[in-house]
Amino acid sequence: MSFISTSAPLARALADRNYSEPTPVQAAVLEEAAAGRDLLVSSQTGSGKTVAYGLALGADLIGEAEILPRAGLPLALIVAPTRELALQVQRELAWLYGEAKARIVACVGGMDPRREAMLLAEGAHIVVGTPGRLRDHLERRQIDLSALKAVVLDEADEMLDLGFRDDLEFILQSAPEERRSLLFSATLPKAIIALAKSYQRDALRIEVAGTEGGHADIEYRAIRVYPRESELAVVNLLRFYDAPCALVFCNTRNAVRHLEAALLERGFAAVSLSGELSQSERNSALQALRDGRARICVATDVAARGIDLPGLTLVIHAELPNDPEVMQHRSGRTGRAGKKGISALLVPPSRRRKAQMLLAGAGAEAEWVAAPTQDEIRALDQERMLQDPLLSGEAGEDDAGMIGALLAGRSAEELAAALVRVYRSRLPATEEVGDPNFGHEERRPARSAEDYAQKRTPGDRERGERSGPRGDTVWFRLNTGRKDGADPRKLLPMICRRGQITRDEVGAIRIFDRETKVEIDADVAERFAELTRVPDRDRITIEPVTGEAERRPAKPFGEKASHAPRGAHPGRDERSSERKPYEGKRKPFGKPYDPTRRDREPVYEETAILRPERPSFDKKGEPGGKPFAGKFKGGKFEGGKFEGGKKPFGASHGGERPGSADRPAGKSFGEKKPFGAKKPFAGKKPFGAKKPRRDDR
Repeated sequence: MSFISTSAPLARALADRNYSEPTPVQAAVLEEAAAGRDLLVSSQTGSGKTVAYGLALGADLIGEAEILPRAGLPLALIVAPTRELALQVQRELAWLYGEAKARIVACVGGMDPRREAMLLAEGAHIVVGTPGRLRDHLERRQIDLSALKAVVLDEADEMLDLGFRDDLEFILQSAPEERRSLLFSATLPKAIIALAKSYQRDALRIEVAGTEGGHADIEYRAIRVYPRESELAVVNLLRFYDAPCALVFCNTRNAVRHLEAALLERGFAAVSLSGELSQSERNSALQALRDGRARICVATDVAARGIDLPGLTLVIHAELPNDPEVMQHRSGRTGRAGKKGISALLVPPSRRRKAQMLLAGAGAEAEWVAAPTQDEIRALDQERMLQDPLLSGEAGEDDAGMIGALLAGRSAEELAAALVRVYRSRLPATEEVGDPNFGHEERRPARSAEDYAQKRTPGDRERGERSGPRGDTVWFRLNTGRKDGADPRKLLPMICRRGQITRDEVGAIRIFDRETKVEIDADVAERFAELTRVPDRDRITIEPVTGEAERRPAKPFGEKASHAPRGAHPGRDERSSERKPYEGKRKPFGKPYDPTRRDREPVYEETAILRPERPSFDKKGEPGGKPFAGKFKGGKFEGGKFEGGKKPFGASHGGERPGSADRPAGKSFGEKKPFGAKKPFAGKKPFGAKKPRRDDR
């Protein structure tokens, strides 16, 4: 089947782009059974869905005409989940409807809404936008959908996952009832089917098999890595495949920032895409990838949705996605339009089962291999250098004098060595990566946990030092420290790149508050000092440490004393040997109490003694209850008798509770004073006497 059944302007645009045969999804929407009907299409990512619904709208928008009439009210509305996908759809439809003189306006978040309102007021044939921004324009009555002929929901499953259901229903309710509704999605969950039943009439369901067509051009690789070596494995994969454009996926924004910084320090031309970037920053990053100024993009799932880069041949999953659908969308960025692509998943041992479930859910088969080794990358570098255009080009007339001077003063081996050094200086350094080998056939012996521990111990990571005995070394100082955010993981790649040395030639990295000192092997120190003499773009200077004794960085607050071997700290052993033993001059504080000594029995003070026990009685007068043991001031209690001070209560009655017979004579128990009785005058101040004033006191 060819594109003969499409409108003439669209057929000419496809011919200019060398589209000869339609893809399965494009052929399905061009069938006679699909003409003029609502469509519910399920097709894998990268199968040409954008061109498919562009062709399906051709009969409604253009018909038999050659060009569209003057732009007025929108004739078609296309809704996409993300800004990048909406702008990508605008670019695709711009060339597809270029012969028909169509005016296409994009309305996405992050752009100037006033400018979009002005473009909509001037008229548009097709409006492409994200759900939130389109609803905002509809509520402000800046878009009139009364003349709308078709509505397209692209990646409808993704829009529902992102929480745009209310916005989609608002948009569909605002459109005329007689319009066409086309829903395109990679999968058809129950929510999509329910949405189609609510807003579509007699929809034709089209399902294009994606297991064979969707993954035919994508080769999956499951890379076995150690958890702490994922970043190193990404570096080796990028160096091994040397793709003109690569996409690295992470799950969080922090991981994107960290990985982008690590790649930039190693010399890769990388950009990032995440939800925290503005729309202008996203557009700049994508334009850098299309222009070739950047070759690597580190992105999250949301920001990378809908990216279509012509030269994208490598996708790396630095962190495994959460479900098979996300992995399909990630991998679908490569292997598009009949081109081959590679999708590599970094799988630590603890994530092996999850990776198998993702591959099984996506219907893909992966080859389980180890990360590329340094020897394999060096062999490929040699082949690529021999095929470099610099070696095959012809010399110009202006270069003849320089060539003669080089041949006269240098031998062929020296010139070849210089050429190799220049070629390698443009390449990022490779990394040593191990293979955990968790049940699959390996290409080389796996590195054990003991070998990895010898490479870098936990104590070295805290102090920023590398373990292992070293020979003669030279110390260098960097004008960045802990207060500037210095980190050994970031400094080490920068040092190797600027000095053109390997990680094994770098010793201890000691980070202070305002500076950092690095230990470099003596055999490469002279060349390292020459290459790092000029500050780099990061404005970090590197200079040798001369005329100064080396010191260790101060321990952070709360850190315990280090268990360094004897002799590691200069002068400590000498100071400890000069200390004098304790001669017992200081008297011990106090003496311990010995309870066996009779002369040290405790003596009660006379001002606070125990009262004698007073028995209690029950209702029948029998002794019982708890004895009273209160405190009483004054006197002394010795030998069971009380002497001096107040007598205890009931002493005159033999310790019994006083009864009615014990009441004092002449006064009844509880008798009150007669009414009106006054106490005699006791020399108090007379009535009306004033208190002395404060200043008279």
